[in-house]
Amino acid sequence: MLKRVLLIGCLLAAALAAPPALAQVLYKSTMPDGKVIFGDKPAPGAAKVETLKPDTSKQGIVPPTEGEKAALQKLEADRRGREGAADRLRAAEKALAAAEAARAAGKEPTESERIGTAGGASRLNDAYWQRQKNLDAAVEQARRDLEAARAGK
Repeated sequence: MLKRVLLIGCLLAAALAAPPALAQVLYKSTMPDGKVIFGDKPAPGAAKVETLKPDTSKQGIVPPTEGEKAALQKLEADRRGREGAADRLRAAEKALAAAEAARAAGKEPTESERIGTAGGASRLNDAYWQRQKNLDAAVEQARRDLEAARAGK
């Protein structure tokens, strides 16, 4: 029951709001000091008020001109360039964060990266140090990529 009442109320509100949208009237109010104010209501205290109703019945929808099409294409190309640079910067920042996280997670040696010693202890082998070197190189490459993205290259 409540849903029906709400539905009917919404439909009634939409029906009441539609006619003013169809009959757009514009008021040009000239103030005593000469200032001109345009609005959907006459400005209070105006010295002169003119009612303007634009005639949209004859013009209808007009296709864009060639100049407007070219301007739009240029604006879209500029936007794609700006957004592309921002996307490259975000991707470089994410890559750097991932490389740093991988380096931090890779500090702990795996079982195969330890060699037992005669005294019963163990030491890190060359594979561990090579993996650390590769992780450091990946972080440095990610930093260079980020700097290049910030520079716009």
